[in-house]
Amino acid sequence: MAVDLNAFYLTKVEPNKGCLLALRSIILKQDSEVSETRKYGMPCFCYKKKMFCYLWVDKKSQEPYILFVEGKHLSHPDLEIGTRARMKILRVNPGSDFPIKTINLLLSQAVDLYRSGTIKIK
Repeated sequence: MAVDLNAFYLTKVEPNKGCLLALRSIILKQDSEVSETRKYGMPCFCYKKKMFCYLWVDKKSQEPYILFVEGKHLSHPDLEIGTRARMKILRVNPGSDFPIKTINLLLSQAVDLYRSGTIKIK
C-alpha cells in the first residue's frame, strides 16, 4: 500500500511535488492517530480511520489544495466552499512560502472536530 501512496506524489512535477510532499508531512504530524490511505485516486488522511482531509491539485489552476471533509464546521477567510455543501478547500501556492500557521491551525481544528466528538467516530 505504501508504494501506491507514494506513486501519487512521485508522478507530480515540481513545484507541486515538493508542495504536496510537504503538506503530507505536516498533516501526518498533527496526531499519532492520523493515517494516510488513498480514496478516489487522492491521498486521503484519516483520524482514527475516519476521513478528515484530502490532498489534490486543481485541474484549471494546477494549484495544490487541502480539502477538509467537514469544512462546514471550519471558519477561516482563506477557506473556499465553492459549490460544496459540506467540504471546504485551502489552496496552497507552491511557488511561495506556505501559510504554515494557517495550515496548522486549520488541520488542528479539523482533527479537534473528531477528538471533541463534534464529528462522531464509529
